[in-house]
Amino acid sequence: MAKRAKSQPAAPAAAEQAVKLARATQRPGQTKEQTRLIAQGIRKGIEQYKKEQAAKARELDRKLKKLDQQLSQPVEPVVQVRETVRYRQHWLPWLLLLGACGGMGAYLHFF
Repeated sequence: MAKRAKSQPAAPAAAEQAVKLARATQRPGQTKEQTRLIAQGIRKGIEQYKKEQAAKARELDRKLKKLDQQLSQPVEPVVQVRETVRYRQHWLPWLLLLGACGGMGAYLHFF
């Protein structure tokens, strides 16, 4: 069983980019050691960013794969039941309304 190194070697492009950024932000009177430490911090930040993006890409791939599997499975047809709503009103209010109208008509007619 092979042992892994504690830290992986930095990608040359990330290290180069970190040095360029460190030199671009270098202040007057800053020592080379300080610039090297800044470049090291920038390199670690770049590597961390790349790791996070790779993790996000893997998670997105997993979700897309899961979605593809769900879409490829046959879906049972949804049976739609159509319900009609009937409003049934009681006959008593209509009978009272007709009686009142008839009574009013009789009152106006005879008096």
